[in-house]
Amino acid sequence: MIPAQFDYLAPTSLDEALAALAEHGDDAKIIAGGQSLLPVLRMRLNAPEMVIDLGKIESLRGIRDDGDHLVIGAMTTHATVASDSAVAEHAALISKAVEHLADSQIRHRGTFGGALAHADPAGDLGAPALALGAEFVIAGSGGTRTVAADDFFEDLFTTAIGEDEILTEVRIPKHTGWGAHYEKFVRVAHQWPIVAVAATVKADGGTIAEARVGLTNMGSTPLRARAVEQALVGQPATEDAVREAAGAAAEGTNPPSDLNGDADYRRHLATVLTRRAVLAAAGG
Repeated sequence: MIPAQFDYLAPTSLDEALAALAEHGDDAKIIAGGQSLLPVLRMRLNAPEMVIDLGKIESLRGIRDDGDHLVIGAMTTHATVASDSAVAEHAALISKAVEHLADSQIRHRGTFGGALAHADPAGDLGAPALALGAEFVIAGSGGTRTVAADDFFEDLFTTAIGEDEILTEVRIPKHTGWGAHYEKFVRVAHQWPIVAVAATVKADGGTIAEARVGLTNMGSTPLRARAVEQALVGQPATEDAVREAAGAAAEGTNPPSDLNGDADYRRHLATVLTRRAVLAAAGG
């Protein structure tokens, strides 16, 4: 299907983009890599009068070291994130998740910030960002503000980004030396995950000192498996200990039921995948 007619603007600065967004209001739509928006436009599920393309704003691209954090520009492609040595060293969970994100073509076009702003609960980046305690830097006409990951994802396809605001960068606290693994269950390669688990673990002499676990597609937003995280602290990184802790993975979740599986099936998957992810992250 051909999209409805719209006007197109490609600003070269953030200020210009914000001004255009303020001018056109609800009639405008931001496009980053386009891997989520273009299918929506083609199916005419959305028909904006103006599409504002962020692709020419170089200040929104790149990865930099900022002390205790890595900062990833919103327009940085998934392929760039996947190949970055600093991300692999200090935020390995992000690297692991990006490896599983769609296919090579999409990773070279899609953007890190675009995927997170889209906020699909089945997206591969929300759970890792949540587990790592990411911070989202959002710019608007009133200035810049920073939103914690716990407050960023509000509901299905809904974030803390206002109608007149743009996500500019994501700040990832460094987890240097932590093991990480992203365990994704699909029926077909490159599919959205039926369920996935993002786990990063700090181990000391075979004992789990700290763990962070994020769940993909277990509710209307990415979720933290906090009961699992608490149960893992001080436990040996053994099959039995991790299996017992992982049994709490589905607590507080509200997974969907669809053609890929009902809610109970997903709850079971969450416990199995959490065990696998934690053991892999801990080196067990």
